[in-house]
Amino acid sequence: MLENINIEDLLSTYVIPWGINIVLALVIFIIGRAVTKIVVGIFRRLLGKADMDVILIDFVCSIIGTALTLFVIIASLDQLGVDTTSLIALLGAAGLAVGLALQGSLQNFASGVMLIVFRPFKTGDFVEAGGVSGVVEKISIFSTMMRTGDNREIIVPNGSIYGGTITNYSARETRRIDMVFGIGYDDDIKKAQDILRELANSDDRILKDPEILIAVSELADSSVNFVVRPWVKSGDYWAVKFDFTEKVKLTFDEQGISIPYPQMDVHTSKS
Repeated sequence: MLENINIEDLLSTYVIPWGINIVLALVIFIIGRAVTKIVVGIFRRLLGKADMDVILIDFVCSIIGTALTLFVIIASLDQLGVDTTSLIALLGAAGLAVGLALQGSLQNFASGVMLIVFRPFKTGDFVEAGGVSGVVEKISIFSTMMRTGDNREIIVPNGSIYGGTITNYSARETRRIDMVFGIGYDDDIKKAQDILRELANSDDRILKDPEILIAVSELADSSVNFVVRPWVKSGDYWAVKFDFTEKVKLTFDEQGISIPYPQMDVHTSKS
C-alpha cells in the first residue's frame, strides 16, 4: 500500500506536471515555428513589392526568422521551467563578444546594406571604387565582385567601397571624351582645326548635341595644343577615343601637319 502511495505521489508531483510542461513546450515550439514561417513569408512579399534587391530581401528575412526562432526557443524553455534570464544575458554577452571580434565584418555588412539600398551602381556598371576599376559582377552583403578589363576577378570589401569615392562611368547615357593634340608652331592652325572638325563630323558615333568643342588650349614649349571634346554614348567611349586618335595621326601626316615631340639639341665646341 505504501508503494502505491509513493508511485501516485511521484506521478502527481513530477511525472504529470513535467509531462504537461513538455507537451506545452512542444506545442509552443511547433506553433511558434509555423508562425515564424508565416511572418517571414509576409515580410518577403512586402519587401518584394517594394522592389528591393533580392540579396537584401533574403538577408532581412533571415534576420527576422532567426530572431523569431530564438524567441520561440526561449518561450519553450521558459515553459519547461528553465531560467531564461541567465540564457538571455549569456546570449547578449556572446553577441557583444562576437560584435567586437567582427568589427571589420560588421562594417562591411553595414556598407553592403547601404550599397544595396541606395544603389550607387548596379551589376554590369563600369565603376572605380575601393581602389579598383572594373565591371561589377556581383554585389553581396560583405563584398563586391568586379571584373577588370583584362578579365581578372577582384573581390573588394564593401567597407572599402562605401567609405571612399565611387565613380560610376555607366551611370549616364553619354560621356565626354577629352583629348589633346599638338601641332608645330609653323603649321596652319586653321587647317588643323578644320581637319579635326571634319574627322569628328564624319564619325556617326559622335553626337551632334552637345556640340563638340575644338579650340586652342595652350601655347606650349614646342607645340600649339588643341583640346577636342566630343560627346558619345557611354558604350562607345573607348572605341571612339582610340579610332579618333589614330585618324588624327594619319590625316595630319597626309596633310603635312607635324606633331612635335620633345627633342634635345647637343652643341659641341672644339677646344
